[in-house]
Amino acid sequence: MKHICTLLTLVLLVVSLSTAYAGSDRRIGTAGAQELRIPVGSRGTAMGGAVLTDAYGVEAAYWNPAGLADLEGTEAMFSHQPYIAGINVNFAGIATAIEDFGTFAVTAKVVSIGDMEETTEAFPDGSGRVFGPSLTVLSMSYARILTNHVMFGITGKFINERIFEVSASGVSFDAGFVYDPEWHGVKIGMMIRDYGPEMRFNGRGFNRSLDQRPARPVSAGFDLPSSFNLGMSYDLIKNGSNAAMISGNFNSNNYSQDVWQGGAEYTYDGKYSLRAGYNYSNQNAWLYGFSLGGGLVYEFQGTKLSFEYSWTETAVFDANQYFTVKVQF
Repeated sequence: MKHICTLLTLVLLVVSLSTAYAGSDRRIGTAGAQELRIPVGSRGTAMGGAVLTDAYGVEAAYWNPAGLADLEGTEAMFSHQPYIAGINVNFAGIATAIEDFGTFAVTAKVVSIGDMEETTEAFPDGSGRVFGPSLTVLSMSYARILTNHVMFGITGKFINERIFEVSASGVSFDAGFVYDPEWHGVKIGMMIRDYGPEMRFNGRGFNRSLDQRPARPVSAGFDLPSSFNLGMSYDLIKNGSNAAMISGNFNSNNYSQDVWQGGAEYTYDGKYSLRAGYNYSNQNAWLYGFSLGGGLVYEFQGTKLSFEYSWTETAVFDANQYFTVKVQF
């Protein structure tokens, strides 16, 4: 009865949050540091991002740092994504479990936008100088098992955006929980993502002259795309070599409309996985939809080598593809 009451409370909370924390169309596009919202890894993206309660390994540092607490040994991960409009996203990280302390992880995400030619008031068709904007997010995470039923994790991020002769730096924080009541394979997760102070661009690129006197405008500050996330998962099958689970997330964004995410995963013998997911938002021109993917684990001499792939439907642009390699030892 206690567990049923907990689930009913969660459902009511989700319904109330969908109204109380709904995003506003007028605020869409007014937050910066959108690279924070670009997902990483093939497993989570294949499941539509609905892995709040079941993220594990290095990938959990992005989806929910609480999932790091389940890690055994050490895992390294690299993921490459040819993103929309010729943009490339690379992610790398390593996490290790320390006995009687918890799990510690460091990760790096680098978004490369490609080469652009400088244009100015004097040279609107291009000055001949070429630059390549880059967006970087470095993070450190810590997680541990608090009780038999609760895992907790926290992530601190350093954000740097560099566009030619100007740059902006800032920090943000994630905090998440996973609650496992050990009741019919149900798990509940909660996470606050990308909470931090506003950022502001600065640099010599703002230097100007007015009536032959130096002038330096001050750029406006911008907020981070913070969000509140709530999720649940359920083990459909857990029998011998066969395992299957379904999951769902509610994502309440501060500067865009809310997102509902659903996912499913089937695993055979702990080595072969098939995944699917879906993203829904009533936001105009919402990019994402169905997603598919799979994974293969190869074990040798106590080391696990994983190869994973995912495909995500996008409107207007080519579909997103993620290629991921993991090594656990």
